[in-house]
Amino acid sequence: MSNRLPRRVNWFRRWTVTRTDTVREASRLRLYYCDHYAIPLPPGHKFPMDKYARIRELLAADGVYRFECAPLADPSVVRLAHDPNYVDAVVNGTLPSQAIRRIGFPWSEGLVKRSLASVGGTLSAASDAMSTGFGGNLAGGTHHAFRAEGSGFCVFNDIATAIEWLRSKKRIERAAVIDLDVHQGDGTAHIYESDPDVLTASMHCSVNFPFRKQRSKIDVELPEGTGDQAYLEALAALIPRVLEFAPEIIFYQSGVDTLASDSLGRLKLTHEGLKQRDRAVMSAVRECGIPFVVTLGGGYSKPIDLTALAHANTFRIAAEIW
Repeated sequence: MSNRLPRRVNWFRRWTVTRTDTVREASRLRLYYCDHYAIPLPPGHKFPMDKYARIRELLAADGVYRFECAPLADPSVVRLAHDPNYVDAVVNGTLPSQAIRRIGFPWSEGLVKRSLASVGGTLSAASDAMSTGFGGNLAGGTHHAFRAEGSGFCVFNDIATAIEWLRSKKRIERAAVIDLDVHQGDGTAHIYESDPDVLTASMHCSVNFPFRKQRSKIDVELPEGTGDQAYLEALAALIPRVLEFAPEIIFYQSGVDTLASDSLGRLKLTHEGLKQRDRAVMSAVRECGIPFVVTLGGGYSKPIDLTALAHANTFRIAAEIW
């Protein structure tokens, strides 16, 4: 007697398996990436471009997230947060040499595509957050970009652009930014210094770049050498102040250059301290039901694998909580 199932049963089994896999894939949290856009850098350049692909590799091995290529943001959308002349100069390659030096990257078509994709990833993540509660971008957090100039490896301010885009679509009125990079989010602070509907909160090292600080709505300046305990105590006092603002969305700049191993930081956090940092922020936001967007930020540890691991851990904690 044959053990073969009837053709109709075999078809149904294949359909069921395929549909189950499709549903499982669709239910995964989504992250946007743009590590395939290369910025040609000279030998010895200190920016760790390789970290982005490594972060995605680590997270892909977990099997928790699904990944989508970040779309290129339309320059007209970027102009919502930036001076149109500056945007056009970046796109067309007509920035003066002094402006290029301030950014820290040589101009190239790769730089333009990467910068637009970095913004596009945060725009897409913001849309996801408004729909599902969570959105993530494996780039972005370019908080040193001002309205009319770039700075500190930041060309366009993706968070400010996303806030302005959401407001232009009438999807939000009030937003907050929690910036925990070791460097102050000076560009974001300056853009929103006089805007009562955007709360900028930056907790950073007091003696690090930028040496001319701007005024965030909340600035928490930490002394050089601050470790896990003092850092987490300061964060515990900061989080309620942000939540009291009652924002309709929160953007989290989750830089990991606060690690003790970071070559451009000056704080002394451990990987475990960073995990506690992320869990404290995310648990509080999740409990309030506020849409939440995670972007990257700085990370310059040597070896760079320490930075990639810290960034990946941020998104692993997000997966647990959401």
